[in-house]
Amino acid sequence: MANSTPTAAGTAQGRKPAAATAQRGVTMADVAKAAGVSRTAVSFVLSNRGNASISEETRQRILETVQALGYRPNAGARALASQRSDWYGIVTEIVTAPFAVDIIKGAQDQAWLDRRFLLIAPSDQADAAGPNRGMEDAAIEKLLEQRVEGLLYAATYHRGVHVPKIAREVPTVLINCFDADGILPSIVPDERAGGRVAVERLLQAGHTRIGVINLDPDIPAAVGRLEGCREALTAAGLELDPELVVSGHATADGGYEAACRILDRKNRPTALFCLNDRMAMGAYDAIKERGLAIPQDIAVIGFDNQELIAAYLRPKLTTVALPFEEMGALGVQTLASLTAGQPITAHQQMVDCPLLERYSV
Repeated sequence: MANSTPTAAGTAQGRKPAAATAQRGVTMADVAKAAGVSRTAVSFVLSNRGNASISEETRQRILETVQALGYRPNAGARALASQRSDWYGIVTEIVTAPFAVDIIKGAQDQAWLDRRFLLIAPSDQADAAGPNRGMEDAAIEKLLEQRVEGLLYAATYHRGVHVPKIAREVPTVLINCFDADGILPSIVPDERAGGRVAVERLLQAGHTRIGVINLDPDIPAAVGRLEGCREALTAAGLELDPELVVSGHATADGGYEAACRILDRKNRPTALFCLNDRMAMGAYDAIKERGLAIPQDIAVIGFDNQELIAAYLRPKLTTVALPFEEMGALGVQTLASLTAGQPITAHQQMVDCPLLERYSV
């Protein structure tokens, strides 16, 4: 039976190598032999060495042979030799969480535009006692073993974090969180501006008595969003009534209970600013139980843009979106600057939270 692998003589005479199914174990030496050239010539062509004295005809023959044999460069060996891998690593909590998925999508899309690749390593979900340090360390260590050029460290909610020290071996950027030690750069949502734009929308609709269903008052999201709320009211010559600010668990049940307390006051508000969409969902139930209509009797605005909630409530919820995809993309852009040795614009960059108009205001 004739050998289907192109011979050195055959390719040297100008015949194109026949297409072949990719095989495991094809080496650069196999390509050189089949193309009738030296291994060095193959290496120069595959690494795009512009100063190599290789004719265009020889270069094309090498590339055709690479395709015919199904040769794939050894990325690990190439990274070891050049200290460059074209890979970034991202460490995040449970990757199936909606917000984590959006961060990864934004980062992956930007990385692809930059001809980079993203390696994803999940760490365990943080709990009240803090993150699973052992799993976090192991995830970062595995990424460093792959010689990633930089790391993204992403959280599913905005907070201060302590990043394992081994992450500092390469440029590292934090997304949706900030370094509690003040060392690593971060990308976070502009919570204050988001709270301001939400209340400005209620003011534009004519509401002056606004209730706030707050998150845990100590977390950055609650602090920033409430500050933005106060700023909008102050600019309109109004004050936030402390009796109309009720904190609750960041759940639908928490929103329901907080809304009941606010709505049962003698002089109830005409609008509710809910600091997340799940709490807004609970507030809807409390409002409808009292025979009130949204938005005719009371307006509701949320925060986060959890699409499975905001887009499917009736009426659909006007809300402020957390810019997860944008933060992921900006994280990659910032990491690209750091790995190239370029200065970055700020140690902490804040991304706008846009208002998404639906029908609840």
